Amino acid sequence: MAADSTALDSIAGADDRPAPAFTVGFDLDMTLIDSRPGIAAAYRALSAETGVWIDADLAVTRLGPPLEQELAHWFPDDQIQAMGDRYRALYPAYAIEPSTALPGAREAVAAVRAAGGRAIVVTAKHEPNARLHLEHLGIVPDAVVGWLWAEAKAEALRAYGARVYVGDHLGDVRGAHTADALSVAVPTGPCTADELRKAGADAVLADLTEFPAWLRGHLARHGS
Repeated sequence: MAADSTALDSIAGADDRPAPAFTVGFDLDMTLIDSRPGIAAAYRALSAETGVWIDADLAVTRLGPPLEQELAHWFPDDQIQAMGDRYRALYPAYAIEPSTALPGAREAVAAVRAAGGRAIVVTAKHEPNARLHLEHLGIVPDAVVGWLWAEAKAEALRAYGARVYVGDHLGDVRGAHTADALSVAVPTGPCTADELRKAGADAVLADLTEFPAWLRGHLARHGS
């Protein structure tokens, strides 16, 4: 998914900030947050409003790719853009409150900053809704860039000089490698540890509770 002009505008200011010692990028859905309850609620609200059946329980097993890919399972092509706009409008009322931080999420972001680095979130999600999640859960990255999926995430990772990207999806592994960054993967989303390893992840952790120790080791070996 190529970045739209708004996403590129979000990235544009990256080089204006003082350079940190290092930068780590994080995916959002199923990496930092368990958004499945909230996303399911938003899909059910859209289904109730439109009268179109959406299997919300199935949809939340496929998180990662852009919203439009999921909507294509339920709506004809000529309705997808309008339904995407409506879903995003419904999202704050239905999806923010039920979604929770995954174990170790706050600590992982804090560990980057405590070590003198910069933590950024790069996600395919609609950026305003991504920010609402992070604010609600008290997760405080240095920057948030939305609307980027898989290889397109490299645009933000390069702009911020990220040398590590942490994600739960095969698309996150591809995004990291496209940016020449290390791929640190967690099997907390739809992809198994074996699938992430086979996709080329440089490190696979059980979850983000293991990330601070991994980061300490990585910095001790490489310094960035």
